[in-house]
Amino acid sequence: MTGTGTETGTGREGNTGTGGSDGFGVLTDEAIERSRRRLGIPVPQRNPPHNYEVTRDGTRHFAFGYGDDNPLYCDPEYGKKTRWGSLLAPPTFLYTMGEDAAPQPDPQTKALLRGDPFAGLGSYQAVMEFEWWRPLRLGDRCRVLETQVGVRPRRSSFGGRSAHVVRDYLYADGHGEPHALRRGTWINAERHTSKERAKERLVQEPYTADQLHVIDAAYAAETRRGAEPRHWEDVEIGEELQPRVKGPLTTTDVVVWHLGWGMQLTPPGVFGIAARIRRKAPGLYPPNPLNIPDTVQRLHWEPERARELGLPNPYDYGGMRETWLCHLLTDWMGDDGWLWQLRCEHRRFNYLGDTTWVRGTVVDKRWTDGRGEVHVEVRCENQRGEVTTPGTAVVLLPTRDRPVEPPAPPASDLEGMVAHELARFAVTGQREQHRQRR
Repeated sequence: MTGTGTETGTGREGNTGTGGSDGFGVLTDEAIERSRRRLGIPVPQRNPPHNYEVTRDGTRHFAFGYGDDNPLYCDPEYGKKTRWGSLLAPPTFLYTMGEDAAPQPDPQTKALLRGDPFAGLGSYQAVMEFEWWRPLRLGDRCRVLETQVGVRPRRSSFGGRSAHVVRDYLYADGHGEPHALRRGTWINAERHTSKERAKERLVQEPYTADQLHVIDAAYAAETRRGAEPRHWEDVEIGEELQPRVKGPLTTTDVVVWHLGWGMQLTPPGVFGIAARIRRKAPGLYPPNPLNIPDTVQRLHWEPERARELGLPNPYDYGGMRETWLCHLLTDWMGDDGWLWQLRCEHRRFNYLGDTTWVRGTVVDKRWTDGRGEVHVEVRCENQRGEVTTPGTAVVLLPTRDRPVEPPAPPASDLEGMVAHELARFAVTGQREQHRQRR
């Protein structure tokens, strides 16, 4: 596992869990225990959402940022004619939304949440899982409740120790009903072990005219199911989804992605606005070669910063590839289908200059609880034939006599969802410990 994400452990405040100045960047039992005490505690959001509500501009900018001009996400008049009766937000648009649903913490909770137990470590997104229960329509607002539901110590694949931290982001629509779950696993690895990546060699040759022609031909061949229903009865196991191509990835692509996605980690704003944030959280703005403080996220577009961290080149975000996988699936299923679940693992970096082929294969179809489920294995594969992100998805399709109804969430409100997730993680943790003992 190589992971993907933003290097977040440099110079954060509150490094009491990593052993003091001599132990900075070393994972300790104290840090793990401090992280464990946060389980189930709502975490206030540091930044306002990029979008407070679903708008035709917001969804269009987001969709264009990953190369999708689906009118269901871009044209309100088109949306009115669909079974949803409205323009919809793309599935991962939830990244851009979420007014804070956490209660105001008391002094004890504030102390518990202060700082990062794993400051000084490299933090890399390894797994992301989604489950969607209701759409976000034009004009909808959205609330989010973040909480940590698990932490497990592991041995790093590069030697040394790591901690796998699982965080839930639970979203409710404008009516307070659960919209979706985003469950992420981040690997916090000791910095001296993550520097082993410096040994990785990246060979990127200039693209030939023939190679670019193949990519452009794939773009030209892309089709979208759209308003024509894809019926569950017609799907066959072994069926290949029409692939999507993303690349060759450029700095411009990352910039345009940020226009729709927002900044996520670094608060929005530049110059004086950024300076105010920097005074509170200087670790988010490490100096560049000219000693100018600049966002920690610049390793996604600045080669010098990436190489300082032992990486041969800037790379994408996990959220980009998750969204590319959704693009593959939503184009295939059409307007009347419902993307219910997606799980993916980010195993390799996707560097600037790489081309990603997004592919899927139907591996099962089931009739469960009155739903026509289609199970799909998906993957992102680069031009070197390496699978950077494998995953699985469940799509619900209409039958010839029954439309799709999105499934009900496990609980009716965000607080109930937190309890459900803590219980689920406890069970899966016990199963994993049992497997390891065997």
